[in-house]
Amino acid sequence: MPEALQAAPYADRLVAALAAAGVADIVVSPGSRSQAIALAAARLARDGAVALHVRIDERSAAFLALGLARESGAPAAIVVTSGTAVANLHPAMLEAHHSDVPLIAISADRPSELQGIRANQTANQPGIFGDAARVVLDLSADALHDPEGDAVAAVRAALGWRGEPGGEAMAAHTEPGPVQLNIAFREPLSGGDAAVGPAVARVDRPPMPTATLEPAPRTVVIAGADAGPAAVDLAEAIGAPLIAEPTSGARFGPMLVPHGRDVIPQLGDEVRRVVVVGHPTLARSVTGLIRRPDVEVVTIGRAEQDNVRGTGAGAVLAGRIAVVEADEPDRGWVDRWIAAGRALAVERDREVGPDSRLPRADYARAELAEGRIRISRRDLVTAVWDRTWPHDRLVVAASRLIRELDAFAGPKAVTARANRGLAGIDGTVSTASGVAIVHEREGAGGITRLLIGDLALLHDAGGLNVPPGEPRPQLQIIVGNDRGGSLFELLEVAGSADPADFARVQRTPHDVDLEQLAAAYGWAYERVVDRAGLRRALSQSTPGIIEAVLEGETHAQSL
Repeated sequence: MPEALQAAPYADRLVAALAAAGVADIVVSPGSRSQAIALAAARLARDGAVALHVRIDERSAAFLALGLARESGAPAAIVVTSGTAVANLHPAMLEAHHSDVPLIAISADRPSELQGIRANQTANQPGIFGDAARVVLDLSADALHDPEGDAVAAVRAALGWRGEPGGEAMAAHTEPGPVQLNIAFREPLSGGDAAVGPAVARVDRPPMPTATLEPAPRTVVIAGADAGPAAVDLAEAIGAPLIAEPTSGARFGPMLVPHGRDVIPQLGDEVRRVVVVGHPTLARSVTGLIRRPDVEVVTIGRAEQDNVRGTGAGAVLAGRIAVVEADEPDRGWVDRWIAAGRALAVERDREVGPDSRLPRADYARAELAEGRIRISRRDLVTAVWDRTWPHDRLVVAASRLIRELDAFAGPKAVTARANRGLAGIDGTVSTASGVAIVHEREGAGGITRLLIGDLALLHDAGGLNVPPGEPRPQLQIIVGNDRGGSLFELLEVAGSADPADFARVQRTPHDVDLEQLAAAYGWAYERVVDRAGLRRALSQSTPGIIEAVLEGETHAQSL
């Protein structure tokens, strides 16, 4: 067996092979044991072969990589040193697993002779992410012979390949997801001239199988997060009403039911089959429909996914969907759903804005008065949605605002992203930064907006840090500030718990000055308190932080 490579030449060849195989972005957090990979990535970035991003905190770094991969569709790599640095990647790995995002966690490790003797920064790293890592590639210091093969194996696994090249690819296909590449290095950890290895071909997604969807009466299509425009085409092909969450990318088209979540209580008892695309998480009426024992649930996705399950008869269809169209589509079924949704839309539209039937002078006065009204959550989410266009990107945090958006956002072909795999608030600023970086790099125009609550912003405040030498993302962060976690006020516990205890441990109030926070990290800042100010701030479409003080907040700064 050939002698194992030292850290530096192995890392040089590994990083070059990762880039050639399809990794466009590498995120690095500082560390000693990982220095060879970090320095190799820096050299490759100078040559323009890969985009390098450096972040201090591993958790934020991992979510940045998640956002980069989510927007680009290509695997992104996150490089960390040994010990607790690896554990900090776990939240992003979990989200990537449940959202089918290709993420490669490269964890540098100590060699075998330092394991089990309480050596500094030494832990049992292989498999630390449990089933969140689709594949774990564990390389001992004596096994560093083929960096090109190791890189290709990691990229293949992240893109959904299973088995060896040339094997049963069709049967082994799955959706993309996170993998762990754990590499043990002995000293010396860096040094010497850059090493060059053999050329590596780009790795593409595996061929997708085809599944057949038969027609069935009284079917509705539910489009959850990441469903994409394919859900629109599917609903039209099978002649079914479409209920789409705002981060589905499918909230448009002739089958879309306005305010669909609120139509389910009216017509849901008649439903006999639900076709689920993406990951629905926002409305109890939707999850209640999926869980009904008398409703067949057909899930479009990977066979082993564990985030969508019904309680009745069900099936999972993976790959491309071939629709068998009905001989006589029941257009009346769709029309009833859409008519009910439009009736709700008309009713709710009467609740906001001046009456357009007023005489011109009276209308102008009413509009001026309306602009001075304090900002409600509905005002905030609809203003952001209305000012976001198909060439923009919208990222929405897991906060109360995404539920308000689901309730009030109208039909629109908006590309919206959200970490809805596990719906955690962690890493949202970093995820949005990754989306913004790729969106700008691809030259699609427009801007990336992040709609976020104050607690979610504070949870990832470190994600605001952009190191010197790296461009600031073209990201506009709109913070709905109600000084705490108001989402918990929607839970039953809010009516039964001691008010003081509830406020302290659930609502978790804070008094952070967001203007000073923005200044500390070098972001432009604007604070708005009424509808007119919000519209003015959003019309600028420039990067920075917009703090929208929500209705009912009377802290000193808002007076």
